[in-house]
Amino acid sequence: MRSARWILTAVAALTSVTALAAPPATAAPADPDPVIFVHGWNGGAWNWNDMVSDFKAAGYADDRLIAWDYDHTQSNKTTAEELSTLVGETLAATGAEKVDIITHSMGGLNSRWYLKFLGGTAKVDDWVSIGGPNHGTEVAGLCFDTSCEEMRVGSEFLGRLNEGDETPDGTNYGTWWSTCDGVINPADSTVVDGASNTRTGCINHLALLTDDGVSQQVRDFVA
Repeated sequence: MRSARWILTAVAALTSVTALAAPPATAAPADPDPVIFVHGWNGGAWNWNDMVSDFKAAGYADDRLIAWDYDHTQSNKTTAEELSTLVGETLAATGAEKVDIITHSMGGLNSRWYLKFLGGTAKVDDWVSIGGPNHGTEVAGLCFDTSCEEMRVGSEFLGRLNEGDETPDGTNYGTWWSTCDGVINPADSTVVDGASNTRTGCINHLALLTDDGVSQQVRDFVA
């Protein structure tokens, strides 16, 4: 059986056909919230190189952009606790009142746990899930980390995360998803009740991170 790592590599190699145009860069607000970028399973801070560059080109200062690394194999609950610490440190260092959180894939799960169960809605202005398995993905059956078990459709973790209100008050929620994702199955698993949910053109899972149209739409959302 081919490994999940192989599947992710194969998906990355697919040709991305984008239906979103790439309009001129949107300028950053005068005093933007710090932005924390949270990668997914088997990812890293490097996943965000293109999008961080786009934010810088739009006028964001370096100290307002944090591409975060964490242990993707551990429980998303543990990662949520670490994210809580990072948010506190970021607010203290910048003097900002709130941060924005932009996530890819599994990053949507640990960050939502932080928002829902660890008081994150009081500290997060805007939350973004790009290609997130918010209601599970069948692909997670091919990997066996604790985090993968939590991403499986019908997992206890997802049951608790999605029970009741999926978008607790205090934070603005936005998702971006594609029917050509290839890793999130079903593709509309990303859609969150109460969020602004955007279906993109035919873009694969990793290409969602480098698509100019998605990048600008995300910048506009958190501005």
